[in-house]
Amino acid sequence: MPLSLAESQVANEPAEHIYDFLPGKPHPYADPAISFEGVARRLGLAHLWMRGSKKPAIATLLQATLETQRGRFCDLILAIVKAALTYRASKRNPITREEMTGLNQILRRLDFKIPELWDPSFLERLHRAQPPTATETRPKPQVDLQPLHSALLEISNLPAQERGYTFERFLISLFAAFSLAPRTAFRLAGEQIDGSFDLDNDVYLLEAKWHSPLVGQDALLVFKEKVESKATWSRGLFVSYSGFTAEGLEAFSRGRSTNILGMSGQDLFFVLEGKATLQKAILLKARRAGETGSFYVSLYDLLLDEPAGA
Repeated sequence: MPLSLAESQVANEPAEHIYDFLPGKPHPYADPAISFEGVARRLGLAHLWMRGSKKPAIATLLQATLETQRGRFCDLILAIVKAALTYRASKRNPITREEMTGLNQILRRLDFKIPELWDPSFLERLHRAQPPTATETRPKPQVDLQPLHSALLEISNLPAQERGYTFERFLISLFAAFSLAPRTAFRLAGEQIDGSFDLDNDVYLLEAKWHSPLVGQDALLVFKEKVESKATWSRGLFVSYSGFTAEGLEAFSRGRSTNILGMSGQDLFFVLEGKATLQKAILLKARRAGETGSFYVSLYDLLLDEPAGA
């Protein structure tokens, strides 16, 4: 399948980035698999390897795999990385965390995310090109939660027509306070996105509702479809100050996977009272969703279920 315009714009970047990962062709006295040509041959992609200059050959291998055997692309990248870890270690020039982070970012722009390459334990073991700076190693200051706590309480006193917009702005301030790199509301192809943020290199789209009625299944389905229409690795956080109907939660979770998480006003106050960081609250919800498929479990229950000492 031909590459899309967006893919064509970044298709050469992986070849540039991984050029130094491996030799182009095997050394006569070395393991033949420890080369770009050897990896392609082992995966049955030898016909896509173009002999000649190394950089054009790598670019052709990657682009041809994308166009003709897209389902093998992640296997190819993963095999190249595994071979590169061995090769570069033997040269006393190990693959660095910065190189791997850069590759992951390029792959994200091609709408790929390879879980093994994002595994925190894998990235942590990689050599760092530069030692941590004093800023990185210095303990981060505690977030001052009291102004945010007061701001959330004050929203109830605003005129009804102002509450929703003010609640969105409050959430952006909350995400910024916890260093989640938020983006304010934006529109895409006629649809409104209330914002986005980044947690552990996962992009979350935001839906914010300040309504007296509890949010039901219909609103959840609409937001789920919004998230599904973006990149395959996008997630969503639906923040409903009033919470969610029991019927809606049951119907929404029945027979379908979830790419969105739910957070209520009660959850927000738990965070603002210092019972859990915002990062921890979202990660606990993501883990429970991954284990059970549950879109929403209260932060109170998740903290009760947390193992002692965690």
